[in-house]
Amino acid sequence: MAAPFVDTARITVKSGSGGSGVVSFHREKYIAAGGPDGGDGGRGGDVILEINDHLSTLMDFRYKRKYTAGNGMDGQGKRCSGRDGEDLVIRVPRGTVVRDADSGEIICDMSRCERFVLARGGNGGWGNKHFATPTRQVPRFAKAGLPGQTRDVVLELKLLADVGLVGFPNVGKSTLLSVVSKARPKIANYHFTTLFPNLGVVYLDEGVSFVLADIPGIIEGASQGAGLGHDFLRHIDRCRLLIHVVDVSGSEGRDPVADFEAINEELRRYSPELAGRPMLVAGNKCDIAQDRTGLEALKAHAEGLGLPFFELSAAAQQGTRRLMLAAAQKLTELPPVTVYEPTYVERPPEVDLSEPMDITREEDGTWIVEGPALQRLMSNVNFGDYESRNWFDKMLRQCGLFDRLEGLGIKDGDTVSLYNLEFEYQR
Repeated sequence: MAAPFVDTARITVKSGSGGSGVVSFHREKYIAAGGPDGGDGGRGGDVILEINDHLSTLMDFRYKRKYTAGNGMDGQGKRCSGRDGEDLVIRVPRGTVVRDADSGEIICDMSRCERFVLARGGNGGWGNKHFATPTRQVPRFAKAGLPGQTRDVVLELKLLADVGLVGFPNVGKSTLLSVVSKARPKIANYHFTTLFPNLGVVYLDEGVSFVLADIPGIIEGASQGAGLGHDFLRHIDRCRLLIHVVDVSGSEGRDPVADFEAINEELRRYSPELAGRPMLVAGNKCDIAQDRTGLEALKAHAEGLGLPFFELSAAAQQGTRRLMLAAAQKLTELPPVTVYEPTYVERPPEVDLSEPMDITREEDGTWIVEGPALQRLMSNVNFGDYESRNWFDKMLRQCGLFDRLEGLGIKDGDTVSLYNLEFEYQR
């Protein structure tokens, strides 16, 4: 029995926490005052997404929902830093869109080859070797590492196909895919034979090929959740071209024009942009049609809408190559497969910055700012992201930290240290 097709999953990821710095002093025979030599804590491991082209579903995430990277090790004496936490690499199928579970905004689209850091590990704390000054030669304190980042995300697989086959169940989409590619979908003479999308590569000539997707049959009401189509309409979101397959044989007593319009209406309800995608119309099962009334009516209707029409019999392999050549030619005129741009902006959780912060100044002129609320705030900020840094700066201004520093006499160009993060103060 084939494994079920899983194309959405919700998971929780947590990066590793940084190790703590250590308080240690050098001890050696004949050396009376060795000085502080406490090492720094190791950095926590990242949670990283990586594309695996051997995966085709999100089945692995059906049974495991929580993923945690390794924590950094604490520092040691003799200026030895703790070992960094081990990164956790999560492999996903190509075409997986990662969304924030709360807002639904896109964090990344795993359609290219590069890795993506989904959760960054916390920085390790400084050992007491960093805090020795001419007047404080025996620092008996060190810094704790910052906690890792926890995120709830939704993985959504959107197949990367150039052309998508759409139409009612049992109109011959799977048969068409099987005769124009090496894909071998299940084929039978009953509705909903196809229970999950199938992909095949159509090879026409040297350098002329494309990926064709057979989407499970859509029925009326699919955009509202009826049948299987609602679950799999997302897989044609990326398709540059649609081939609308219609049964014109009359064997089930259906009206081809009515079927054609019903499917188009479901596409419009699901996504107006998708409904406006370039389309070829294929009248299938011509070889068993009792008469050509339905065929001619559909042809006239499609051509009246400016859509190319093709007669074919997928089972008899009649007209299939002509259709595929037309699809390949149309693709040369269309932009590449859609890659979704991120819409998610890092929004760290609310932190009560009214809690007091300690401000001290070192002998070398560095301003040290500390406080539990500040530490919690920093643990949730991605300092590699421009928007996140701006938000962090805004929060510090709003809580009055900058006003306090100016009241204490800070000058432009002075160095400010916030839990191992140092920056130059500018008004």
